[in-house]
Amino acid sequence: MAESILETEGLTKEFLGFVAVGDVSLKIRRGSIHGLIGPNGAGKTTCFNLLTKFLPPSRGSIRFDGRDITKMKPAEVARLGLVRSFQISAVFPHLTVLENVRVALQRARGGSFDFWRSDGLLRRYDARARELLEDVGLGGYAHLPAGQLPYGRKRALEIATTLALDPVMLLLDEPTAGMTAEDVDRIVALVKRVAEGRTVLMVEHNLKVVEGLCDTITVLTRGKVLAEGPYAEVSRNPQVIAAYLGTDPAISGGAAHG
Repeated sequence: MAESILETEGLTKEFLGFVAVGDVSLKIRRGSIHGLIGPNGAGKTTCFNLLTKFLPPSRGSIRFDGRDITKMKPAEVARLGLVRSFQISAVFPHLTVLENVRVALQRARGGSFDFWRSDGLLRRYDARARELLEDVGLGGYAHLPAGQLPYGRKRALEIATTLALDPVMLLLDEPTAGMTAEDVDRIVALVKRVAEGRTVLMVEHNLKVVEGLCDTITVLTRGKVLAEGPYAEVSRNPQVIAAYLGTDPAISGGAAHG
């Protein structure tokens, strides 16, 4: 069996007695695309926030690439190569597309952001920035203000800026949310491309996207793992079907209805 790059054991997050994530144990295989799915409120984004240290766990442990990262800060785990995107599009709208990627490249190389340095010095990052833009299909948009990009292209720009940090593992939070069918197809192709040589963990509501991309699926409901396995197996699980229809027998004590 392939080596696990990310593992959690008993991962739990409580908010004033409410258990948002409860006793979640994950093993993400190195080099795989792993999907984290579940109905609204299942705890998927909270789980992402725990893995990337935007939230501290109430209990449990997290190991990444053989290292315990449970008590680390977000910047520390990002420097180790565990990098995420967010549900809400986050770009610098008044900077050009190229400049957005260039900022990420400056950060990846350590030190300050060099906002006050000469334009000529900053241009040393341009060649790599252009390569990343070509990789995500934005080569022709380099000098456009990022705020003018269509929504789907902004998501591609976010992936380019994330790749600028040279991640070992990429966490994508609903990368196709709110997109047209054309944009969805473009992002799916992009994720397949950027996954080569990397591990990807993604939260995604579009089950066709999950089916086409993911090697393994973990289903969360009410903060707990309901099922895990290949999509073909998980999608036929009666408890998973019931959870998506709002009639989960594992939660309601077996009294499925409607």
